[in-house]
Amino acid sequence: MADRSARRHSHRGAGPAPLPQPPRKEGEKAMNGLALLTSRPWIWSFIATVAVWIITILFTGGAGAHGLSHAAFTFASFSVIVGLGQMFVITLGPGNIDLSVPANMTLAATLALKLMDSQEGMILAGLAVALLIGLAVGICNYALIKLLRIPPIIATLSMSFLIQSTAIWSNRGLRVKPPESLAQFTTASTFGIPNVAIVALILSVIGWVLLKKSIYGRWISAIGQNPFAARMAGIPVDGTRFVTYLLCAVLASLCGFLLACFSGGAALNMGAEYLLMSIAVVIIGGTAVAGGDSNIPGIWGAALFMFLIVSMLNTYGFGAGVRLVLTGLTIIAVIILASGRRAAR
Repeated sequence: MADRSARRHSHRGAGPAPLPQPPRKEGEKAMNGLALLTSRPWIWSFIATVAVWIITILFTGGAGAHGLSHAAFTFASFSVIVGLGQMFVITLGPGNIDLSVPANMTLAATLALKLMDSQEGMILAGLAVALLIGLAVGICNYALIKLLRIPPIIATLSMSFLIQSTAIWSNRGLRVKPPESLAQFTTASTFGIPNVAIVALILSVIGWVLLKKSIYGRWISAIGQNPFAARMAGIPVDGTRFVTYLLCAVLASLCGFLLACFSGGAALNMGAEYLLMSIAVVIIGGTAVAGGDSNIPGIWGAALFMFLIVSMLNTYGFGAGVRLVLTGLTIIAVIILASGRRAAR
């Protein structure tokens, strides 16, 4: 009797059974998936890239589509390499930036090519010199920042003047050619993919692993979000920042080495366009300027976009002044779209 009463009370307390939920429609799932995709800041750089590519190809009637794509991946690869290093630095938080990238590229390329002197047997030695120059530049940059307490933007800019002066002194107007095999490697393709793009892709994968799968990636994100809290949590803030500036400088020197081999020699102005380019591809690609949030896929989309927008404006016959204005406006539009989506999240 007691059991029967307990069952009645239990049944009453349970309340009515929940109504079965209608199955979600395929259209609703697709819309949710699309909303999730467009909420990613980096997606807008790829959307802009595809749009610019289509507009350019339509103007030419479809001619040169393969050549344009091949050139885009080739030249964008150099922006990706320097952008990866700049991304790590910017992730450290406000004020962190490396303005010594162009001078670093020039000096590394100049000294490496002079050492190789077009000799096949000196390729590894030349590469080692380029990387060592990057390490030296990174050490000097952070020494100015930490020991002299100079803001990074001032420290790296001052360092760039010293590096560029050294490059001018060592170059003396000479343009030494790279070894033939190295020149062929940087200008050739493997399975239709430019070799320099393959190198940039490998570096991107390594960067992604560092950023998402290692303690170092968690450290730089924490420092970018709140350096004081990161220090209180026991994170080696100074050591992490030091390694980050080293990484940025080494990637810049490697890019200079590859660019000099690709273009047939080192020139004093070879890195000039990569000062703003290394920053632009990071910001357009969805990395937060305030730090703490970085994005490697977006760097690829932004680098391709930056090359294709200039190619499109050249194809349409715009003058240099108009190209600069339209390029700037387009970049602003992409950033606004990405920022709006980030705020909506």
